[in-house]
Amino acid sequence: MVTNMDYDYLIKLLCVGDSGVGKTSFLYKYTDGVFHTQFISTVGIDFREKTVIYQQNTRQHRVHLQLWDTAGQERFRSLTTAFYRDAMGFLLLFDLTNEASFLEVRNWIEQLKTHSLSDDPDIVLCGHKCDLQEKRLVNQNRAREFAKNYNLPYLETSAKTGQNIDRAIEILLDKIMYRMETSVEYAMLCASGRRRQSLQRLQAKQDRKLCSC
Repeated sequence: MVTNMDYDYLIKLLCVGDSGVGKTSFLYKYTDGVFHTQFISTVGIDFREKTVIYQQNTRQHRVHLQLWDTAGQERFRSLTTAFYRDAMGFLLLFDLTNEASFLEVRNWIEQLKTHSLSDDPDIVLCGHKCDLQEKRLVNQNRAREFAKNYNLPYLETSAKTGQNIDRAIEILLDKIMYRMETSVEYAMLCASGRRRQSLQRLQAKQDRKLCSC
């Protein structure tokens, strides 16, 4: 079990998208480095964990990631949306071999904006299963243009080959850490006990400066 002494920040990420797009295999590849060929449908919600060292300017932060794996089926939507407000960022996946899952991305974005902590949540869009080129139905340029319209980073990923799996997490973590760097209040939501005390002292110092003006 990870304790407050083991990390500076605990960051919860949510992996969302239609059922069958590969959310579970994506997270297993990231945390365990393995690819499961058998389809496993997530019931409700599950999570994986991984601790990483994040370099921020001259400082290193030990970041403990909780990666929540959500069920894509409609009947579980009300359950999984309850977890949106606790998440600091989102991996939004669609299946490059399934156009319907791409068409649903717009609806997923609206749900995240409605139910997450911020009305401008940190999201990385992933076109998954890019190793299945012969079965591809979603053109890369089309997906990139869509992501550009929503101002989202876009990557094509594969749990089988590992392509861009780590990179997608890194980009999302960069966005979250930047947001925390510019907002002490936001950073305290993720900070461990020791780190939170340091941030509270910083917040108090900033408040005193404002009062003295």
